[in-house]
Amino acid sequence: MNNSDIYLYERKFSKQADFKVWLAFPGITSFALSSLGFLWMFKSIDELVDVNIEMLCSDTAKTLLKPDKINLFGFSYTFDTDFLTIFSMLEKYNIPLKSSERDESHPIIFAGGPVVSSNPVPYKDFFDFMVIGDGEETNLNIVKTCKANSNLPKNEILKLLANIDGIYVPEFSEYPVNKITSKLNHCIFTPIISKDAFFKDTFIVEISRGCANRCGFCLASYMNLPLRTVPYDEIISTLEKGLKHTDKIALLGAQISAHPNFEEILDYIYKKIQSGQNIEMSVSSLRVDSIKPQILRTLVAAGQKNVTLAIEAGSERLRRVINKNLTEEQIFNAVKIAAECGLKGFKFYGMLGLPTETDEDINEMINLAERIKKQYKNFDISFGFSSFVPKPNTPFQWIGREDTKLLENKAEYLKKEMHKLGVSVNVSSIKWDYWQAVLSRGDCSFTNFLIDVYKNGGKLGAFKKSAKKFNINTDFYALKTYPYDMKLPWDFINVRPGKEFLQKESKRLLIQ
Repeated sequence: MNNSDIYLYERKFSKQADFKVWLAFPGITSFALSSLGFLWMFKSIDELVDVNIEMLCSDTAKTLLKPDKINLFGFSYTFDTDFLTIFSMLEKYNIPLKSSERDESHPIIFAGGPVVSSNPVPYKDFFDFMVIGDGEETNLNIVKTCKANSNLPKNEILKLLANIDGIYVPEFSEYPVNKITSKLNHCIFTPIISKDAFFKDTFIVEISRGCANRCGFCLASYMNLPLRTVPYDEIISTLEKGLKHTDKIALLGAQISAHPNFEEILDYIYKKIQSGQNIEMSVSSLRVDSIKPQILRTLVAAGQKNVTLAIEAGSERLRRVINKNLTEEQIFNAVKIAAECGLKGFKFYGMLGLPTETDEDINEMINLAERIKKQYKNFDISFGFSSFVPKPNTPFQWIGREDTKLLENKAEYLKKEMHKLGVSVNVSSIKWDYWQAVLSRGDCSFTNFLIDVYKNGGKLGAFKKSAKKFNINTDFYALKTYPYDMKLPWDFINVRPGKEFLQKESKRLLIQ
């Protein structure tokens, strides 16, 4: 961070503070400065009196706080392969990777985020504790508890933390561990506006959390139930706060268009633009069935040229299987409205290898693209695809992936056929998605495997070599479809709506 950064809160940094925290983002600084949840945690702790906090990133060259004086060291854990960077950052400060090898001279190490919230088990030997669910209130509770008891041995502090809802202490927690869901009665917003951020000088506002549509594969939906929205007046006052310092804003949420006042929010912004205020605005994504002229006019007026629409699958049948109940008529209607409102194009997001997918479903995606191109020649469309990864605490957590070679053949076929239509296609690495699935459904046998992968460079070859070395059948985790009565490593995490509901939902969806 530099001197030009704008802090939208009062920092409480004090040289005399007797409790010191490192909050770490396992990526470069520009990404950290665009990570809303991470920045909000930093702000919340930074506002505490007598607690000094420093942000650490993978490219941090020099620290203000001395490593041997840190009391608490927390990591954001968003992506399955973040463990590689986390291990690197621990070693950088001479901290043993395994919690059992650390002593009283080392800080208490913890993690929070979607990866450990959904399945903390593969990482239980590396962190002293993990935050399960939303961390806004929990993280403050953690810091206050650790500070108030900093004279006690680490084990005694961890016993106290184990009694707090939403905290999993592998050594001391009693089961089940409850996932924390915050009320979201106020806006989470970008507290530090920075020219160094990946989204330069952008003020991001979370207007909703969760998604009522509940696609069968979607961790973001099920781990964030129920859908919560911030009150309209709170959103407007927050936007005003940000617009005093920048003309770039972004609205964030898995289902922002489900906000009961979404059109009023955009109308408010549109009127400000019409009155002469320069505002650039973007949105995370929109549902196809939420596309309306009054919504798109604001986006176009605010300079957004393209919008991402998640349609997931090409056929209506497969969309019903995943609980994405969109019709082809709705998709074409969205394109029609967008073209008429002056939007330049859509980027459609889809997924390969979804449960029950057939060649016909793939061809329907190609046919859809062909018909859109034919009917709207000057409207730009592109496609981005990833491959299905079974995620814990979703209805499809029991369903294995397809074979890697089969998925790669599907991807090549899609790219070839779309290329003939003049449609650009980007497909995530099928091989990396395989290892993401392995990690996603991993268990307590992974400790030495993960360390070995890291020690060997963390590339694809290292994963394969280390799995063979430790006799880990990775196909079991990535490809096998589990029976519904199988005990899963993450079953002790108590989430809404619960395993019984997920089973019923899984069976309901897969028979379509």
